[in-house]
Amino acid sequence: MSVETIGIILAAGKGTRMKSSLPKVLHPLLGRPMLRYALQAMHEATGQKPVVVVGHEAERVRAVFAEQAEFAEQSPPLGTGDAVRAAQAAVPAGARWVLVSNGDMPLLRADTFRRLLAAQQRHKGPITMLTAVMDPPRDYGRVLRFPDGRVEAIVEVAHATEEQRRIPELNVGAYCFDAAWLWQALPRLPLSPKGEYYLTDLVGLAVAEGLSVQALTLEDPAEALGVNTRSHLAEVAAVMQRRVNETLMAAGVTLIDPARTYVEPSVQVGRDTVIWPDCYLLGHTVVGEGCEIGPNAYLRDTQVGNHCRIFASVLEYAVVEDHVDIGPFGHLRKGAHLAEGVHMGNFGEVKNSYLGRGVKMGHFSYIGDATIAEEVNIGAGTITCNYDGERKHPTKIGAHAFIGSDTMLVAPLEIGEGARTGAGAVVTKDIPPYSLAVGVPARVIRKLQPPTEAKR
Repeated sequence: MSVETIGIILAAGKGTRMKSSLPKVLHPLLGRPMLRYALQAMHEATGQKPVVVVGHEAERVRAVFAEQAEFAEQSPPLGTGDAVRAAQAAVPAGARWVLVSNGDMPLLRADTFRRLLAAQQRHKGPITMLTAVMDPPRDYGRVLRFPDGRVEAIVEVAHATEEQRRIPELNVGAYCFDAAWLWQALPRLPLSPKGEYYLTDLVGLAVAEGLSVQALTLEDPAEALGVNTRSHLAEVAAVMQRRVNETLMAAGVTLIDPARTYVEPSVQVGRDTVIWPDCYLLGHTVVGEGCEIGPNAYLRDTQVGNHCRIFASVLEYAVVEDHVDIGPFGHLRKGAHLAEGVHMGNFGEVKNSYLGRGVKMGHFSYIGDATIAEEVNIGAGTITCNYDGERKHPTKIGAHAFIGSDTMLVAPLEIGEGARTGAGAVVTKDIPPYSLAVGVPARVIRKLQPPTEAKR
């Protein structure tokens, strides 16, 4: 199958101004490496895996995006023009159009690349470039135009005169090229005073040949924001977060204070859910419909059902079914699963455990490596002593059991259906169904009458 359009993303730079041992394009932006946004947008626009030009820490970048991109290596780094030339061997033969952008510009949308491609396909000249009008201008190259409005050249800000620096139209650094013209023009780029080959000089080459260079101006100048410093990263993250939050609100989610709500793009939230300020929803978290989250809730890779209430609590790698309420100050750790109708009050912690339908765990308790059947009451201060210093041990509690306050359940242990423990009991042996155990160590002191079906 022939490929008409291919994307090239330039990601070979060191990113020295980030002051980091991590390659710039791998810095996280709302939970994803920055480069992933550019890859996704370019792939959506072209239908093909982009070619990523790597250089500094090339293997680290390759390792992260091995499935999402083809790669070309630029070594040594000799400028943006040389980087595109390095990518030529990875571009399918016969490609007619080449989109070029930078890996540190994560706000460019797929629709913008589609518009750029469509504009070039209608254009008789070899280049369509993306520009942005910003006031005040940034330290981007300035777009010079002839008196009749045609694009004349791009001047890098470092070489611009004071008058040129006042030009508000900036070169974004994204282009669509006629591929045949691009490959024959790249070897003719002049060497800059810095000893590099600038992609921007292709504009001057085309104009010198009497060819048209077309400029497409961004409708949203924020798309032009790039990342060279930590400050830039924070600025771009704020724009990205606004996009995510606006998408949620358009889908029927209420954000009480969007500016104080952090939601990563991979998160899903159902309609009629209300998210209060200072909440953080990360990773592959899914929240159902009609929930109330926060304030002050942190959810990572957690599944939450419908009509749940989670207040001032931390949930990590957990599953919460419908009509569950948690908090304040609850903590679900990896492997926690709360079935429908569970109540988990303040200062409770659950790890690698299943709490069955209707379980009540009011406050100040720790449940680890346990399986708890339906309608169990867990008194305040209950602790599963699941670790003996070498291994974790399980606890099983049958349906309708009642665990008294400050009970220590020393695993491995099984509490039978309908059993009860007295306050302060230290349980080291299994308790049969419908038995009452008290004391330290706990012992069964009497049998209990099983309830009739009508009472249940």
